[in-house]
Amino acid sequence: MKMQLIEAYIPKKHYEETNRALQEFPHLSYRTFKEDADMMLVRIITESGHVEDILNYLENETNVDEGFETILLPVQTYISKQTLEDKNNEKENEEDSKLVRASRQELLQTIEKNSSVTLNYTLLIILSAIVATVGFIKDSEAVVIGAMVIAPMIGPIISVAFSAILGDYPRVGRASLTFILGFAIVIGISIGFSYLFEMGTENNQYIARTEVTLSDFFLALASGAAGALSILNRLSGNLVGVMVAVALLPPTIAIGISIGQALWMDTLGALLLVTVNTTCILLSAITIFSISGIRPVRWREVQKANVSRTFSFIFVGTIVGILVLVILVGQGIKFE
Repeated sequence: MKMQLIEAYIPKKHYEETNRALQEFPHLSYRTFKEDADMMLVRIITESGHVEDILNYLENETNVDEGFETILLPVQTYISKQTLEDKNNEKENEEDSKLVRASRQELLQTIEKNSSVTLNYTLLIILSAIVATVGFIKDSEAVVIGAMVIAPMIGPIISVAFSAILGDYPRVGRASLTFILGFAIVIGISIGFSYLFEMGTENNQYIARTEVTLSDFFLALASGAAGALSILNRLSGNLVGVMVAVALLPPTIAIGISIGQALWMDTLGALLLVTVNTTCILLSAITIFSISGIRPVRWREVQKANVSRTFSFIFVGTIVGILVLVILVGQGIKFE
């Protein structure tokens, strides 16, 4: 049973009403303290599954009075008679059908960090692009995999999906620009390497990224779903990030190499593969985030999120459908 500690600083004039409301939420421990003449402190230990409801309530109260402050802390260990009894009955009462995730407030912090261009992001993109391009030159699958381990491409694209279902258009724009910047850096570096070195285009690393098949759709859908789940559970993105990088980094390198050597048909094939992978990752991530039940609190934001979520499904789903038709038609022509 995962637990968290909520510390709520409440102005004394709102304390009685807020205190009664907070005690209605499920909790394992509830303590109140007098901070000063004008402020009360409430400490609540609760299971992670109840954190978001409590934070949503406090968020609404914070909009009423600036004096409210809330801190969320992880709880490594909490022992009481109740927790010992709950531990024995945990398996019997576990809700396996519910998609486990961190609270919306915690996820927003992660998404915000992944939506912006930082020096760390830029350097990792540059380094991963160099390593991956060298892997193409040497036709070394191990080197390309090494590049995908350090490529931070999961953050911006998952942030676009998360922000889209909340109707947070400014953050969608920032995350999109971050992704486009990384995309441009990778292409620029691979174009430069194609001029500096003799790069054969008959090796397996290159050829595999200039052709699109239906299996690529399933790879990208699985990558997007895994990336979304890793964000929901605040897991280390390194291993899951490799899955997303598999779908995005190598074909982007192939675009740069093709442009550098003026192989326009290969450029088109690699660009189509990147488009397929990007839209499929977005579609599966939007689906996972929607299933998880992430919703804003304020009424206006809820309405905007409902419209944005529906539009995102229709827009991205339509693009994926069109790409599937293009691939099927192209394969049919090829078979003839």
